[in-house]
Amino acid sequence: MITEGQVMDIARDALFLIIKVSAPLLLISLIIGLTISIFQTVTSIQEQTLTFVPKIVAVFLGMMLIGGWILNELSNFMTQLWNNFGLYLR
Repeated sequence: MITEGQVMDIARDALFLIIKVSAPLLLISLIIGLTISIFQTVTSIQEQTLTFVPKIVAVFLGMMLIGGWILNELSNFMTQLWNNFGLYLR
């Protein structure tokens, strides 16, 4: 039988994995957004929709570059869960 401690360990590992694989894409979006905001401030352009297209393109390119790493991390986590499945049923 699975204990509360094991459930908490799995949940903690899952949350850490979510943060770890989403951080690079969020940082890309943050850097692009900050750069465009500085550009808008310097040039006095106050168009609200100007940030969306560059962010989408940058995040898409980031997904193309690090998508394999993200998939590998998620696959390793699921493999670890399935390998320990027998321990959770005792």
